[in-house]
Amino acid sequence: MMDSEEVQAVLEESSPQIELKKGMSIFIDILRRADKNDDGKLSFDEFKAYFSDGVLTAEELKELFHTIDTHNTDNVDTDELCEYFSQHLGEYENVLAALEDLNMSILKAMDKTKKEYQASTHLEQFVTRFLLKETTNQLHSLQSSLECAMETTAEQTRQEKQGPLKPEVLSIQWSGRRSTRRLQRNSSLSPNNPLLSLLNSGVYEEDSQWMIQVNRLQKLIDRLEQKEIRLEPVEEEVLGNTSKSHILIVQRQLSVLEEELDEFRLALRQYMDCACAQTGCLHIAVQRLANESRFILYEFWEHNNVWKNHLQTNYSKTFQRGNVDFLETPEAITTMLVPASWWVLNNN
Repeated sequence: MMDSEEVQAVLEESSPQIELKKGMSIFIDILRRADKNDDGKLSFDEFKAYFSDGVLTAEELKELFHTIDTHNTDNVDTDELCEYFSQHLGEYENVLAALEDLNMSILKAMDKTKKEYQASTHLEQFVTRFLLKETTNQLHSLQSSLECAMETTAEQTRQEKQGPLKPEVLSIQWSGRRSTRRLQRNSSLSPNNPLLSLLNSGVYEEDSQWMIQVNRLQKLIDRLEQKEIRLEPVEEEVLGNTSKSHILIVQRQLSVLEEELDEFRLALRQYMDCACAQTGCLHIAVQRLANESRFILYEFWEHNNVWKNHLQTNYSKTFQRGNVDFLETPEAITTMLVPASWWVLNNN
């Protein structure tokens, strides 16, 4: 973390290029984090990786990019970012200005704490720790409110575009099954096990139709361990028109900065644990290429709409935001639909 003098130096260094209004320094930080090749501007790929929110389509992002790019250079710089967003801030102009002041105040307080804490009395140290804790609690409370607003606005826009969607069911909602989940953690099932995904989702009930799916998935797990799986069918098949006639395979390629590997691995593990507990997630696997800091993530989802809902969850958005800092280049995502009947085992 930079101290207050370093923050001020960054702002002063940027001032010859552009006169920033109060609160607009955030866009210097946005460009710095989104600019992966450090050329001082954003290509469309860099712009898309940072500004994509899972609601705007690629075409809409392209249109927005060219709207901001008033210089028609196929790149966006700080001047253009500030010029565009300054016209649309509204009440958030005051919010950004307050955040700028808050950031400076916190950094100054941290500098003073670093210099004086060790020489303070026990009571003074207690007060410092208490104030740090309460400041953190207040910031977390504000963050929760903002995340709730983000989810609500995203959901409203998605419903306007696609019509009402079935609410997603997360395992955290099944509070009565905590004892069951404790048993699952102690069992031989891995976090990526598709059977565990069904159990955590709360849909595992005896004498229900899900028992059939659970048994089939358990057989699939056994066959995967024996490396004797093969895709079916081998003959021509007539597919229905329902969304559940296909499953979605998502491949995500992530080139991680060497110095961010440990933080990325932690974020990836948290993401995979949450995703595997999501209803509709069949399987997730990750590979790292030898002698490279490049990871390939494979995600199997029941159908396309389930995956789209997954992209709107807090844990998915948190992972995407973290990748802005962790990745050397924007991640490459490839999707493919395959017949759902292929997700079966050869009985031989």
